[in-house]
Amino acid sequence: MELELRHLRTVRTIADAGSLTRAATVLGLAQPALSAQLRRIERALGGELFERGRHGVRATALGELVLERARIVLPAVSGLQQEAIRFAAARPGRERLRLGGTHGPLLGALVDRLAGALPDTAVTTRASWSEGELAADLDQGRLDFALLGTCGSAPPPGPAHLEWREIALDPVCAMLPDGHPLAGAAEPELTALADEAWACVPGDGCFADCFGAACARAGFTPRRMYETDTASCVHLVQVGRAVGLCRATFPPTPGITVRPLAGAPLLWRHLLGLHPAAQHPDTAGLVLAQARAAHADTVRTAAAGASITPAPGVG
Repeated sequence: MELELRHLRTVRTIADAGSLTRAATVLGLAQPALSAQLRRIERALGGELFERGRHGVRATALGELVLERARIVLPAVSGLQQEAIRFAAARPGRERLRLGGTHGPLLGALVDRLAGALPDTAVTTRASWSEGELAADLDQGRLDFALLGTCGSAPPPGPAHLEWREIALDPVCAMLPDGHPLAGAAEPELTALADEAWACVPGDGCFADCFGAACARAGFTPRRMYETDTASCVHLVQVGRAVGLCRATFPPTPGITVRPLAGAPLLWRHLLGLHPAAQHPDTAGLVLAQARAAHADTVRTAAAGASITPAPGVG
């Protein structure tokens, strides 16, 4: 039998688990099948890798040697695979862009703009509520670019070697039912909404904490927060059960008035993420420019139903 990477993973799993029974559970195998596989691996390597005892298994001297090499080889092969994926994705002249994003109209607006700017490029998308999941896909070469955001100056998700470029910085807005007493105010005070229930969409960023902190600075604690999908959030606002939180890109919606809060107590930073080793600078620059233009398009559309002013320092 010729030794394969899967055999090294099996040996490492047995050592980490400390027993064949626990390792079989991790690997999804029956214990007799794992025992038989281990015997074949040991024959291929010339000796026993583990000593069996009542309390589990312990690596032999040969086993320690194999494990030492496996701990070097397996991460190296995994790194090679990821690097190869990034290299293949970064080849000049490729005709594919894989975009990821969270909820909201910005992803669709960017796809529309890229379809016009790069008609021969196949653009695919993947949406997720999880910013961390999108950052992991970006890091592992499953996405070329990721659209997501953070509140205020909070750091973006993922490892430090990912690159995040700012698309825009917007005030977070309040979604009010059209009949709300403050729907006619250009910029209602957050304190004026202290007795309201609130609704927002989920995510792994610090948004809920940032909103709680903004309310604390204003001198109150939110009475209730409904974290739900976009359609349910809109419905709760339309029927007057809650005031919603939204970005400045939220499109005009029947029954809802969107207003920026006075003093912009909460900000949202739209970001475009990429892996610098996987992107040609010209491609990255084009996508960023189109993302900024897409943001401007969506804000203009949203402004048809609200008075939204860019945050200080944002052009």
